[in-house]
Amino acid sequence: MKITVIPTSLPEVKIVEPKVFADSRGFFFESFNATEFAEAVGEPVEFVQDNHSLSSKGVLRGLHYQIEHAQGKLVRVIAGEVFDVAVDIRASSPNFGKWTGVRLSAENKRQLWIPGGFAHGFVVLSETAEFLYKTTDYWFPQHERTLLWNDPAIGIQWPIDAEPSLAEKDAAGKRLAEAETFA
Repeated sequence: MKITVIPTSLPEVKIVEPKVFADSRGFFFESFNATEFAEAVGEPVEFVQDNHSLSSKGVLRGLHYQIEHAQGKLVRVIAGEVFDVAVDIRASSPNFGKWTGVRLSAENKRQLWIPGGFAHGFVVLSETAEFLYKTTDYWFPQHERTLLWNDPAIGIQWPIDAEPSLAEKDAAGKRLAEAETFA
């Protein structure tokens, strides 16, 4: 197998480490293989959209999810470093409201699998970061929702020293207690 799967504190969210082949010329790795990925997460996954963002240090994007057309996301960083977070927002889950976070960077080449039913966000730790992610459903702006990034009921420990730079929709995110969640 060309990937290693590392569990997180949320069983459905997984860190995916590719096997990297490096030598004096550089490196090569398979960033996605459908068969291996399905085996790693325990189900076949079909991705329909790829997204790419560039953000500056201190930019926090999220915590996003779609109430209908839930998106599973396979995320990675190709330049820089971020702290990436997933929050379980499935009301019937024993982990409802719990979060897990991991540093993703161009250097460590780690990816994070966040299935549908979880809110997702990240903050940029390096001067800039380029962030790529595959999604299992398309973006439907009318179904997009945002959890408040600093909701004390969730208690995410963001590794930042100052207030992050937020989009208007992220600054207006809802607390978990007020948010639309999954059954």
